[in-house]
Amino acid sequence: MFRSMLVRSSASAKQSLLRSNFSTGSVPERKVAILGAAGGIGQPLALLMKLNPLVSSLSLYDIANTPGVAADVGHINTRSQVVGYMGDDNLAKALEGADLVIIPAGVPRKPGMTRDDLFNINAGIVKNLCSAIAKYCPHALVNMISNPVNSTVPIAAEIFKKAGMYDEKKLFGVTTLDVVRAKTFYAGKANVPVAEVNVPVIGGHAGVTILPLFSQATPQANLSGDVLTALTKRTQDGGTEVVEAKAGKGSATLSMAYAGALFADACLKGLNGVPDVVECSYVQSTITELPFFASKVRLGKNGVEEVLDLGPLSDFEKEGLEALKPELKSSIEKGVKFANQ
Repeated sequence: MFRSMLVRSSASAKQSLLRSNFSTGSVPERKVAILGAAGGIGQPLALLMKLNPLVSSLSLYDIANTPGVAADVGHINTRSQVVGYMGDDNLAKALEGADLVIIPAGVPRKPGMTRDDLFNINAGIVKNLCSAIAKYCPHALVNMISNPVNSTVPIAAEIFKKAGMYDEKKLFGVTTLDVVRAKTFYAGKANVPVAEVNVPVIGGHAGVTILPLFSQATPQANLSGDVLTALTKRTQDGGTEVVEAKAGKGSATLSMAYAGALFADACLKGLNGVPDVVECSYVQSTITELPFFASKVRLGKNGVEEVLDLGPLSDFEKEGLEALKPELKSSIEKGVKFANQ
């Protein structure tokens, strides 16, 4: 039964690919590199990217244990060829020729850990990896998962600028998990099928900087102000909810890998010329006075084709937007300062 379902879903995936308007008549070759592939997010993300038919070459990199992950994932009977690379000496090989680089490297948040604690460890890791990206695959799209994303994306931008290789259209902070959570929580309260739900999430990717726009949710449900306030708070605190539930044994690794794979798939579709691919992401932006901001973006062959405007906000959302700006501004400045030390 399960096998026949897999066969059917595999066949339908192939059909949908064939329906995509590729003038070549086949799916382009695409190399995806995952930096931090042996970690809690990296391993399930490697699995999900191995299942993606748009990937022809999957390059897995970490400081240790990558050959084992690559051997394991490499036995899966899908299109992509998998190679595992380990240690600083092999980072160049892992990156060369990559169309898309996904960065879940670094340490996860543990109970009692602040985002400042995270910053102190992960900022240096991101800085080193981005220096290598600028050198070995400067034209790749970069999907930043390493937290705190509000600061690591500005760090990446500064490192790329220093190398003379910055293209703001190709650098993304992955905020898809906020959207995934908002959809799940909203569907539960609105009693609608979650597969039909869409909720834009704007701002940043930490605590109060996460602002789900439930006033723009589809399908629309008539939820009370108290319920919307609670949904907003739960979306903002989703990461903490998982950290506490795992009781010191980890953070949101599986749901983050799923969200990372969703966003990577959207980026690959954009690169391949699929029209009207729109996702929320934390990017360089002029939508607000802040230099980086998460909102809906249209993805295309060059990365960001267009940053879409925020649309109409409720009074509650307007207040939330003004409330998040000081914290997001501070996180951006912290990243820029670190990169330029």
